[in-house]
Amino acid sequence: MPMKNIFGVLLISLLVACSSQSTKPSAEVEDKSIGTQSGAVESGGPTTGAVPNLNPLTDPNNILSKRSVYFDFDSYVVKDEYRSLVQAHAQYLRENGNARVLLQGNADERGSREYNLALGQRRADAVRNAMTLSGAKESQIESVSLGEEKPRATGHDESSWAENRRTDIRYQGE
Repeated sequence: MPMKNIFGVLLISLLVACSSQSTKPSAEVEDKSIGTQSGAVESGGPTTGAVPNLNPLTDPNNILSKRSVYFDFDSYVVKDEYRSLVQAHAQYLRENGNARVLLQGNADERGSREYNLALGQRRADAVRNAMTLSGAKESQIESVSLGEEKPRATGHDESSWAENRRTDIRYQGE
């Protein structure tokens, strides 16, 4: 009987020693990968297996990281393909009452300077109206026109012009 007890204690000790060795290194590896992905771990500490907080505005997998609404030539109608983007930003504004956005309307180089300033303003206002209809507060949104003054693409062809016919969504503090 005493031999069985000693053997049982040794077996349990061996199992405990093996299990603590195998979990400790994997926990360290997991913690290191979490720390390197975001540079910060939630306040739960490195041993809790906490997932890093990702800012939805900068997370490339989140729709909120997309910040441009593109328009057809000589148009300021928000296209159906950008409705979900505008609604997602409106929802973010609803849920974050302190957030503020600046909508910058742009135009391509065709047309007079005055015409392009007016068109850029209509484009920014169209996005603003879509956001407020989706529940964002008007006080959170400012719309301005940059006209043709801040092109994203500098070419003189249709693909460059299409890139410049847009409204950019910029959050305060960016």
